Amino acid sequence: MEEDFKHLVRISRKDVNGNKNIVNALTEIKGVGKPLANALIIALGLDANAKMGFVSDDDVTKIEDALKNPLNYNIPEWMLNRREDYETGETLHLIESDLDMMLRSDLNRMKKTRSYKGRRHEVGLPVRGQRTKSTFRKGSSVGVRRRRGGPQ
Repeated sequence: MEEDFKHLVRISRKDVNGNKNIVNALTEIKGVGKPLANALIIALGLDANAKMGFVSDDDVTKIEDALKNPLNYNIPEWMLNRREDYETGETLHLIESDLDMMLRSDLNRMKKTRSYKGRRHEVGLPVRGQRTKSTFRKGSSVGVRRRRGGPQ
């Protein structure tokens, strides 16, 4: 049985650790958390405690297909990370570089339309209503600026 073990398993353009159990290994993929990983394992009928390195190649292709089309595997719509997409109106689940590109395009769209969130992103201020009196001071200087020569 040791000869079938793979230390690295390639799933959806990402190498995951074969020594971890399936749930924790799937969470290494950006865009997949524990709830979605558990739902995928239940939908595919896999053993959650099995090591990822012992999963067969057929099961790996099933996992990849379930990550691409989770609605086909009766995954609830509220678990997906891209419900009612802005451009297409479809419900999608994005992972890895697709997720990064979509987030970047969303930010660029907000900046281009000059929305409140877009303007806050441009300036580097908090977007979601946090207080700024005492926090978020790392990026820009606030307060008194001293001269180089010291006090005179």
